[in-house]
Amino acid sequence: MTFGFVPSSAASMSASSTRADAFSDSANQLARMLEPAEWAAAGIPLLRNPREVVSGLHVRHRPAPETAIVAVLDAEERLRASASFARRASAADGWVFRNALLAQLRRVIPHDLRLRTPVRTAVLLYCREGDMRWTEEDGAWMWGLRDACTLHGLRCGAYITMTRDGWQVLGEGRGGRRPGLGSTPERFEGGEQPLPRVGGGASEVSRRAAAR
Repeated sequence: MTFGFVPSSAASMSASSTRADAFSDSANQLARMLEPAEWAAAGIPLLRNPREVVSGLHVRHRPAPETAIVAVLDAEERLRASASFARRASAADGWVFRNALLAQLRRVIPHDLRLRTPVRTAVLLYCREGDMRWTEEDGAWMWGLRDACTLHGLRCGAYITMTRDGWQVLGEGRGGRRPGLGSTPERFEGGEQPLPRVGGGASEVSRRAAAR
């Protein structure tokens, strides 16, 4: 004798709803990322001396893999504030990254929302394993940086990746072998500038981070 049951209509609807939610969440994540061509067409201002910026952040934060460093530069490209934090999100979601970046910016520097035109620029240095080719994770960070800058009254600046092979400014084709992940920090010759407000490295990206 064989026993069995016919799934109820409520159970079928619940399973269907779960699949639809999962599909919708995946589609939303794909929408919250920028392709390299989109980034290049966004008119991101070029850094005059990207190696100096990268070297300065590398010396100050000594980043490990999966560490993001967000920095705010003034009109003369002098560092005014920076913060580093570890990526802890399970998926590459631009919304989560945006909220994490915005939380760090709010912690280290006042917003410029009262200005008609932004005068300060935020750049992002993300350190990861792997090669230098663009990934969907990079696309999510790009989306997050652009959105966080809008909400904090800043210009969206360069997105830079750092691996063990060196660093590169995505969308520009500029980069170098040093500094890189695991390399000894070089002495920074950034000239005279005020000591920026620097955030610690203990903050984490989580889905509980929400923009106010």
